[in-house]
Amino acid sequence: MTSPDLRSVLSSLPFDRSTLLTQLQTLEERLTAENRLADYRPYPKQAEFHSAPARERMLMAGNQLGKTLSASMETAMHLTGQYPEWWKGKRFDRSVRWLAGSESSELTRKGVQRLLLGPPENRAEWGTAAIPKASIVSYSMRQGVPDAVSTINVRHVSGGISSIQLQSYDQGRTKWQADTVDGIWFDEEPPEDIYFEGLTRTNTTVGPVYVTLTPLLGISNVVKRYYLDRADGTHLTIMTIDDAEHYTAEQRAQIIASYPEHEREARTRGIPQLGSGRVFPVSQSMLRCQAFAIPDHWPRIGGLDFGWDHPSAAVLVAWDRDADCLYVTAAHRAREATPAMFTAAVRPWGEWPWAWPHDGLQHDKGSGEQLANLYRTQGLKMLPVRATFEDGTNGLEAGVADMLDRMQTGRLKVFAHLEEWFEEFELYHRKDGLIVKEHDDLLSATRYALMMRRFAKTKLDLKPARARVIPDMPTSANSWMGG
Repeated sequence: MTSPDLRSVLSSLPFDRSTLLTQLQTLEERLTAENRLADYRPYPKQAEFHSAPARERMLMAGNQLGKTLSASMETAMHLTGQYPEWWKGKRFDRSVRWLAGSESSELTRKGVQRLLLGPPENRAEWGTAAIPKASIVSYSMRQGVPDAVSTINVRHVSGGISSIQLQSYDQGRTKWQADTVDGIWFDEEPPEDIYFEGLTRTNTTVGPVYVTLTPLLGISNVVKRYYLDRADGTHLTIMTIDDAEHYTAEQRAQIIASYPEHEREARTRGIPQLGSGRVFPVSQSMLRCQAFAIPDHWPRIGGLDFGWDHPSAAVLVAWDRDADCLYVTAAHRAREATPAMFTAAVRPWGEWPWAWPHDGLQHDKGSGEQLANLYRTQGLKMLPVRATFEDGTNGLEAGVADMLDRMQTGRLKVFAHLEEWFEEFELYHRKDGLIVKEHDDLLSATRYALMMRRFAKTKLDLKPARARVIPDMPTSANSWMGG
């Protein structure tokens, strides 16, 4: 790069200074274009993806937010060994072997290859993308696909030669049965067999495997591994349109409005698409609100969903009776948690009444006690009867309809930091018209609390209760709550 001082010196020389300065500017631009890697500065969400210590990483993002660009830059760093000062992720001090690909050879050419090399149709500009031109040693072309590359050889700073082989999913699993490699980049979601075949190729090196995708296929097994199962050794970064700093607020609004409503969450927020099967076809923005101090005169009630193989879950709900608006203010979810463990996590929320479902009447296999009693003995103020509406019914569809009506009319709000609650909200869907009862633990707890809100108590209600002797086993919810 030419410094300002050198420009000043050159401008004083007795010849055609303007021509020389133009030539120097052109040279600067060419050198910059031929080393894009040196100028890469990730947005915070991209930096989170790069620095995550997990072996398996997924960057789930909307369209045109920079997910493929970030993976191409990281791949170029590993191939060249040219890591910037800000880099906190894994480093290779030797040349590496890499695999990368997308859904088809054409999409691999337009995506992975373009962002690693440059415009596929213009070989004169190869070297103007993530891999610096000076580091490109050679490449071999793929037969049958115009301008498509099969392998790129890259000079590593150690002196060795790295290589990256470009594949596609439509070639089938056997094409991914390469020898041991140091890392793999899947651009867009791979079929499950190809994903695990690729993962196997890195077992010896324990190298990174990363996926960049817009989740238009919904909750596939690969997405589920990161999004729901949170398998050991995996890390998920979700990047929304709000995290892409190259858009203005006006541009974001226009982009969001341009997509069909059922695709907006996937294409702009990186949320897996469930299409028309969503139980709650409502935008998160209609529910999210910033946390605030709950007034003492607002009644509160907890909702509890029992679990073991699937998580136990609890929420705390506050009720603004004047506006008839309910707020989910706290949430907790834990798998294989005993009543003692789970109660210890939620007891700090306060001594509120707790609503619970019909399976609380079932007996624990170990102790023989009813599940609700197990939590009651741990100090939770469990309501004496299971959750029902005022008419005594407890139908799932009726409870869901009540929640949806409140969402659509602005009478159900959720504190914005409760990400696990919103995760379930996005995944709750129907199949063949029926609600799929999976990954709905916090939503179920919320439904129970809403059904039993008539028994919610304020802080003022609880104060005199501490001075009274409460019967061990009341005969009805009304008598227990002083109704």
